[in-house]
Amino acid sequence: MKERFSSFVVFAEMRTGSNFLEANLNAFAGITCHGEAFNPHFIGYPNSTHILGVDQATRDAEPGALLRAIRHDPSVMGGFRYFHDHDPRVLDMVLDDPACAKIVLTRNPVESYISWKIAQATGQWKLTDIKARKAAQAVFDPAEFEAHLEALQSFQIKLLNRLQTSGQTAFYVAYEDLQSVDVMNGIAAFLGVPEMLEELDKSLKKQNPSPLSEKVKNYAQMELALGRIDRFDLTRTPNFEPRRGPNVPGYVTGISAPLLFMPMAGGPQQEVNRWLAALDGEKQNALGKKMSQKELRQWKRSKPGHRSFTVLRHPILRAHNVFCHRIMNSDKGSYLQLRRTLMRRYKLPLPEEGQEGGIDLATHRAAFKAFLVFLKGNLAGQTSIRIDSEWASQSEIVGGFGEFTLPDMILREETMAGALNELAADAGYDSAPRVELPSFHGTHLLEDVYDDEIEALGAEVYQRDYMMFGFGRWR
Repeated sequence: MKERFSSFVVFAEMRTGSNFLEANLNAFAGITCHGEAFNPHFIGYPNSTHILGVDQATRDAEPGALLRAIRHDPSVMGGFRYFHDHDPRVLDMVLDDPACAKIVLTRNPVESYISWKIAQATGQWKLTDIKARKAAQAVFDPAEFEAHLEALQSFQIKLLNRLQTSGQTAFYVAYEDLQSVDVMNGIAAFLGVPEMLEELDKSLKKQNPSPLSEKVKNYAQMELALGRIDRFDLTRTPNFEPRRGPNVPGYVTGISAPLLFMPMAGGPQQEVNRWLAALDGEKQNALGKKMSQKELRQWKRSKPGHRSFTVLRHPILRAHNVFCHRIMNSDKGSYLQLRRTLMRRYKLPLPEEGQEGGIDLATHRAAFKAFLVFLKGNLAGQTSIRIDSEWASQSEIVGGFGEFTLPDMILREETMAGALNELAADAGYDSAPRVELPSFHGTHLLEDVYDDEIEALGAEVYQRDYMMFGFGRWR
């Protein structure tokens, strides 16, 4: 009889109990889980160099090579753990393969977020002996949690829809189920492994068993923030509730003005927010933010004649700003782990951490050029690194807006001051505040390094944006 599955994948996230699940799967003689096989920053585990003879360089060049090695291992049922920010090229390969069993592990996102914050604070990601436990309280950051929740929701919805449309099913496991040996044996049976465990592997210990009220330093603030978004049981599988359209919580409404700003990641968000608040003589915290689709529909109905808009930034200027803020920088705001991976795996000539402030212009220019080369491959789906919203094509972001509502005006940063004044006049404001000039990150400005070569590189990376929006040379 033909076997139902030839391999498996565990879809999980950080701090959901995936290490514990893997340890128990590996307790079956007929199952081997190879860790985070497609984590872009390492292969399998932080100190591993290869899996089944495939090293990280080979995997990054051809992820299918490692996938085939795991599938075709004749000794065991092989698999791996996959998180939403792992190599995106692998996702289609496993979702399109009905012979790859899908196990979906979920946990209440508030619990996983707080656990992640504590692990960050203590540096302790696993615990095998309670005597070694490090204690700390987490500080709940509403904006950070909102982004965390949005990422989890989007990925869970994508998994659900792909499985539905391909006629597949998955074995769903909640964090609380992991303590059941019967559930663990059920997973083995699902995979077609006849072996059974008599007891669980208890070598890994729960690190933070106390209630949230004791683990969170600003618990009252967390309760207040969650009162707006935690309306349903977020542990419900296979996806989290409530479902929300793309980036709706990031939309910003005027205080009295019937204006809806749909920000573009990597664009002039703060400058427009300050202008919109100043239109009614208020601070930014008075603006309407973090709305659900239902709340935004209610706002639209209450504001007849409302106008919605977004603002484009020139692709090269946008790429340079995110490069300075997230990649060149190693301090606050940096994508530090990604920075290290880009240096190690993609050979970006970045300065050592803490030394980026003193680099000369030539070094900065060379590093930015290398980043643009990386972006070309990244946007084409040729790297193991996720496509971040701050450097994703703006045409793709605008397309995503359309899943809920499209802006009726698409402005350009260089001419937005006049366009915003016209919008304000249409909304009944005789005079509008001055739009502040955008502020940029980094010790060197784009004009310091821009030339024909940089323009050609940027136009090649963002050729769709150039074509769709008619962008020309930056200067």
